[in-house]
Amino acid sequence: MGISYEEMKTKVEKYNQTQIMSNYERLNDQAKSELAEQIERIDFDQVNKLYESTKEEISFENDVIEPIAYVEKDKLSEEDLQKYLNLGETAIKEGKYSVVTMAGGQGTRLGHSGPKGTFDIGLDSHKSIFEILSDNIKEESEKYNVMIPWYIMTSKENNDQTKEFFEQNNYFGYDKNYVKFFQQGKLPMCDENGKILVNEKGIIKEASDGHGGIFQSMKRNNVTEDMKNKGIEWAFIGPVDNVLVKMVDPVLLGVMIDKKVLGGGKSVVKANPSEKVGVFCKRNGKPGVVEYTEISKEMAEQVDENGELVFGESHINCNLFNVNAIEEVANKNLPYHIAHKKASYLDENGNIVVPEKPNAYKFESFIFDAFDMLDDMAILRVKREEEFAPVKNAEGTDSPETARELYKKYYNI
Repeated sequence: MGISYEEMKTKVEKYNQTQIMSNYERLNDQAKSELAEQIERIDFDQVNKLYESTKEEISFENDVIEPIAYVEKDKLSEEDLQKYLNLGETAIKEGKYSVVTMAGGQGTRLGHSGPKGTFDIGLDSHKSIFEILSDNIKEESEKYNVMIPWYIMTSKENNDQTKEFFEQNNYFGYDKNYVKFFQQGKLPMCDENGKILVNEKGIIKEASDGHGGIFQSMKRNNVTEDMKNKGIEWAFIGPVDNVLVKMVDPVLLGVMIDKKVLGGGKSVVKANPSEKVGVFCKRNGKPGVVEYTEISKEMAEQVDENGELVFGESHINCNLFNVNAIEEVANKNLPYHIAHKKASYLDENGNIVVPEKPNAYKFESFIFDAFDMLDDMAILRVKREEEFAPVKNAEGTDSPETARELYKKYYNI
């Protein structure tokens, strides 16, 4: 049935957000219906709290940041490697492992009009990123003789296109009964006075709630429930845009089982002390990731007795969680980070305003903030050239060209 016009009006008036409905009479029926759904769904109290948080000064001065222990995959003894492999492979063969891919983004920065996963990085085979990932999970399923459930997080913008792409390509030969799509969450954007913005269509302007929103999206879409019903205990969570990602790694899983921890991640050594990446650390005694903006030049350049960077373990967004930990994080709220952005909007007279400088706040949570909720976690250091080839920029670093070269070199093609 949905919310009535009067109820919508009452709600926006209560929260002093009447500008949301100032163009209502000009909207077509579909936009009116979408706006009603948004007003009914959105937690306006939460939006107000998020806006108030933009006025707070964030200080890291009192945080105690220390290096974190890690296991270097390449330097494991044969005995340890075998121990971790056995532990991890046993769990995978028993059907306790799943993969979650965060694929809500569009390929706009790459000059591509579809979902990022449908992008062709320029291989001779013309494989899309989705097909490259499918090859990876298919190979592991065959290796362990078990179908590994694959959950793909899309967004409202690209959900239909993503599903169509998989259907058109016959799921790249993977059993479609083991592929499930679910949508990521969104939050309204507001201006510098806390007023929620309206987009060009006349409905509330929303933006993705960040990769940290994955936990609540998994809960809201019954993904964790589905995992538990299937007897799954572990979920690898990674982004769509790393074409060398190893979504199924028994060594990382084995280290976690051996250490009895509920979370783990992969690191690669920072390319240089000033590389703009977040690094694993212990923050106030808890595992976490410290952003490059949060550590001093001295800390970034500090080396140990072997000449290695003390804070050198880059977080590459290859995360492995126990399903119980995912549920626990989903039941608590991760902190939101504020981004000050340029955002075009529809004003109260129905005119599109394109700002020249940042005018709006976007709120997002980050997946690594969940590490703070764990007592400890496992970090596995891997080789950049073997496991990290991101596709983020149209050219230069982390571009289709660099990813393609790394991919071709690794697979010797």
